[in-house]
Amino acid sequence: MNILFSDEFQKSLGKYGSLKKSIKSKVDMIVEHPVTLGEPLKGNLRGYYSCPVRKNFLIIFLYCKVCRKKGDSQVVLCDDCRDCEEETIKFIALGPHDKAYGKN
Repeated sequence: MNILFSDEFQKSLGKYGSLKKSIKSKVDMIVEHPVTLGEPLKGNLRGYYSCPVRKNFLIIFLYCKVCRKKGDSQVVLCDDCRDCEEETIKFIALGPHDKAYGKN
């Protein structure tokens, strides 16, 4: 499994250091079972998954294998899509609900 972390995700990780253990635990769980733990998003976030760390605190990620299989890669349009292996998980965003979804 190839694991990638966006700059935004890494920056948020530093910002929410008090949750670092919970975040690491959830990331490990997502890596083991990305589809069963992630909730597929819809609309302009089609292709992405969300997974709660705590009640209102989310991880947003992509699982390349499923993204391609569903044809969502035509919506997501990752710059490095062709360079990524099927078994790649990209951790995109981290934070409170509205911030993680880019509403703030």
